[in-house]
Amino acid sequence: MATGRNVAPVIIKRKKIIVEAGHHGGAWKVAYADFVTAMMAFFMLMWLLNATTEKQRKGIADYFSPTAPISRLSSGSDGMMMGDSVFGADVLPRMGVGASSLHESSGDATGGGAEQTEEEAAQEQAFKEMQDVLLGLGGESMLEDRWLRHVVTRVTEEGLVLEFYDTPGEPLFTDGATPTKLMYEIAYAVREASKMVNNELAIEGHVAKVPIVRLQDPVWDWSAERAFAVSDILTEFGLPKDRLRRVTAHGDREPAVDNLMAVRNNRLEIIYLRY
Repeated sequence: MATGRNVAPVIIKRKKIIVEAGHHGGAWKVAYADFVTAMMAFFMLMWLLNATTEKQRKGIADYFSPTAPISRLSSGSDGMMMGDSVFGADVLPRMGVGASSLHESSGDATGGGAEQTEEEAAQEQAFKEMQDVLLGLGGESMLEDRWLRHVVTRVTEEGLVLEFYDTPGEPLFTDGATPTKLMYEIAYAVREASKMVNNELAIEGHVAKVPIVRLQDPVWDWSAERAFAVSDILTEFGLPKDRLRRVTAHGDREPAVDNLMAVRNNRLEIIYLRY
């Protein structure tokens, strides 16, 4: 009787079927990328607000909000059809705005341009006369000779800037924000010169970078206290308080020279603002 020893064994294979989870998609990656981009833009905005002046911030804002007028009266082709660009220097005057060789600017569009020009010219003349009196360009100076090495004057778009700064061995402040006798004398001369005009004033404090690392950086406190100290001195000498428009502290963020720790960066700016 056959035993079946030569019969091939039966092999049974069991396949384990694994059902994988479905694809979740990449929507979360897009959301995360938007979040990171927004955060980067936020920190860049904070940096710009901290690292720029008020005038620079206004320039940045104007760059992103152009106000160039567009009128259907002027073509914008500026190509083979020989049209005019709406941004051309000679097109804007035809639309009643702008200035060029065809249409010189004479002030605002309300008819008071001539008066405004005369007012600006008078203001420029007043600034020049004040500079001459302070620096002695026209004769006797209101500031003594030893004070003159502490002062720089300039006329800017904002107004007449009187910049007073430390020199080696002759600081304007000691112990952080204590005015010296020299600062009092200069402030008195500034008060007397202020009688020549009736412009409002702005006072801005700047200090040099502290040469050592401290737990608390004092530059902001010093620059603020110095600016307020000078404003108090001027009012004590008789300057009306309503002529002080603002008092600003800049810390060590706007150095006058490349060496951040130079005494030249310890300075105070008194600005006679334009009307």
